[in-house]
Amino acid sequence: MDQYKKMAGTAAVFILANKHANSPVERDGFQWSAQELHLDQLPAALNREQAIATSLALEGLEPYNPPAHGDVRFVTALNADFAYIDSTKGWVELG
Repeated sequence: MDQYKKMAGTAAVFILANKHANSPVERDGFQWSAQELHLDQLPAALNREQAIATSLALEGLEPYNPPAHGDVRFVTALNADFAYIDSTKGWVELG
């Protein structure tokens, strides 16, 4: 089962714990499961949005439309897709 860590410097961006060894994560070491992050609530049809440069950009530091449940953005710096989950109020990497 995948485990996730919250990226440091973001309000709510969760990356796969075992995939990005060089990415900064919060120091507390907490890990979340896909169930805790409500990945099971993603709609069957996801809404692909324009790619974005960094995970910090997901927090609105670059101009783009506010996220909606089921939006997916490719983050170039991490070479990964992230989905916005409304009940989590955050972006979660898709494995």
